[in-house]
Amino acid sequence: MKIKNFRGLSLVEMMVAIAIFTICIAGFSLLFIRSMKSNSYILEMGQNSSAVSHGMEKIVKYIREARQGDNGNYPIVSASDNSLTIYADYNGDGITERLHLYLQNSQILLGITAPTSSGATRTYASGDQQTQTLATHIVNGASDKLFLYYNQNYPADTTNNPLFISGDLSGIRMVEITLKMNIDPVRTPNDVVAQSFAQLRNLSDYDRAQ
Repeated sequence: MKIKNFRGLSLVEMMVAIAIFTICIAGFSLLFIRSMKSNSYILEMGQNSSAVSHGMEKIVKYIREARQGDNGNYPIVSASDNSLTIYADYNGDGITERLHLYLQNSQILLGITAPTSSGATRTYASGDQQTQTLATHIVNGASDKLFLYYNQNYPADTTNNPLFISGDLSGIRMVEITLKMNIDPVRTPNDVVAQSFAQLRNLSDYDRAQ
């Protein structure tokens, strides 16, 4: 009768097997962690993109509804590359607030100032009474102006548009808004860019600034 000799793993073979198993587990763990980080980053980018889109909708709405201030002043108070101040009914209560839209510290901010209700003539205090954040992680550079301005002849007239803004604001009839967003510029995906045009609907009654 033959007796079969069943030999088990040696200590060295066992250590090699454990080492290979450990390396495989570490590799899968690293892959899983990187995948989770990537998915989390993409999800966060998507959430911020949605927030930027919502902020853009608000900006366009306010600009479209710009109107004469309750103090009788022209609808546009001031305009520059990264700042625009207008009069508009912010909350639909029939009172015209002064709205200051501007880029600061990678955020699009909205400054709101309501007129005084005392006296025959309403007035607006200097500065913003309250401030809201419309969008964050904005990475507009020097060549990516937040606002560009156009006259009533655009798009037929591309020679004089976008407008060079100086002291006269009466020629502005439309505003282009550009928002570039990225929560981490050193990582992919690249910048998310949102662009829109807002036509100032009520300026047809105002041919010249007062």
